[in-house]
Amino acid sequence: MVDIWEELYLRAKEYYHPTEVNSFIYTNHVVCALESKSGQIFTGYCIEGTGGTINLCAERMTLINMYQASGETQVKRIIAFRDTPPTNHGGMPCGICRETLMQFSPKNKETQIMVDYESREIVMLEELLPKWWGDIRG
Repeated sequence: MVDIWEELYLRAKEYYHPTEVNSFIYTNHVVCALESKSGQIFTGYCIEGTGGTINLCAERMTLINMYQASGETQVKRIIAFRDTPPTNHGGMPCGICRETLMQFSPKNKETQIMVDYESREIVMLEELLPKWWGDIRG
């Protein structure tokens, strides 16, 4: 039986195929899958453009895909990686992605982030942003 983390990993892995679209755009070298609050799975991949014109991490692309397809903003679980599953805290989202998760919904502080696939170690987003500035806005 496949557990939810394996399902997320396998769904994201389908999109891992680093591609130089042209001399300006590079894609699919980081992939992501998330489980939304409703239990749906969404995927995405990174895209980078020369000069930063279209730079989106895989996590943010996946959030956008989730919102576009379902209107949802809450994330239960998320996994992101390059060619192999995250190990030794390798699945940490960058600061922009952490902030974006929180801005999509402050309830995303409860999002589980896979940081070591083999041991199934996770961290909660709240651990990475313990005193998020948005909480003081009330």
